[in-house]
Amino acid sequence: MRVLILEDNLLWSARIQKSIVALGDQATTTDRLPEALDFDVAIVNLGSKTIPAQHVVPALRAGGVAVIAHAGHKEKDLLQMGREIECDCLATNSQLTWKIGELLDGFRRPKEQRHE
Repeated sequence: MRVLILEDNLLWSARIQKSIVALGDQATTTDRLPEALDFDVAIVNLGSKTIPAQHVVPALRAGGVAVIAHAGHKEKDLLQMGREIECDCLATNSQLTWKIGELLDGFRRPKEQRHE
């Protein structure tokens, strides 16, 4: 699976990328929306100050890329924004850390067989 990590926090992005690669998937990290959206899934930090989720999520989805968005478990307003901009999956930061394999597995099946 080809995973795009949209993240401006270098420590967080390195942790996510290492986990994805350990699962046998390809991971690309960037702090801006790439021109070519040749990814299966994107992971977007809803709390990023430099990557506006309300702009990148619709662009990703329009390009056929599924979106896993994350924020802190107490950041209810960010998680609500994620629902409003129609992210495919919302996760807390701890879920992303400890259950990233399960989150990605949800996108390995055809869309009509997913239970998000």
